[in-house]
Amino acid sequence: MAKEAKTNAMRILDRKKVSYEAISYDCGEFIDGIHCADITGVPYEQSFKTLVMEGKSGGFYVFVLPIEKEVDRKAAAKAVGEKTVDMIHVKDIQKVTGYVRGGCSPIGMKKAYPTVFDAAAGQFDQIYVSGGRIGLTLKVPVRDLLNVTGGKLAPIVM
Repeated sequence: MAKEAKTNAMRILDRKKVSYEAISYDCGEFIDGIHCADITGVPYEQSFKTLVMEGKSGGFYVFVLPIEKEVDRKAAAKAVGEKTVDMIHVKDIQKVTGYVRGGCSPIGMKKAYPTVFDAAAGQFDQIYVSGGRIGLTLKVPVRDLLNVTGGKLAPIVM
């Protein structure tokens, strides 16, 4: 059996000696987090999506929130010290992050952007995030995600 190709996110976790579980699933194109959770059988409340937003200052920010929730733009802006934040255009995701839509991991982007995990992540030992490509989810300890990304917890959902 062929060895699975590592993504940037997996290589970074390996280098930092973070234990994680990789869950692969068949999916040729973008599907939302709820469908990913349905396919993999992971709990919705522990499944988190990654959004990239741009602040009024022109800086980029990464927000990681439960798959069933919507980002509260005012709360997100406050969490990163911006007046406002807006989603980046889909066409810019790969240019900004190095990842494609549907495979955007909070770990291993082209640059280390300020990262905020919704406070709900703090109630779990481990959460599920994108592994850095479509068809790959990683189960990672929350404290390690915060350490690796330099992230923080804050209430950022409606």
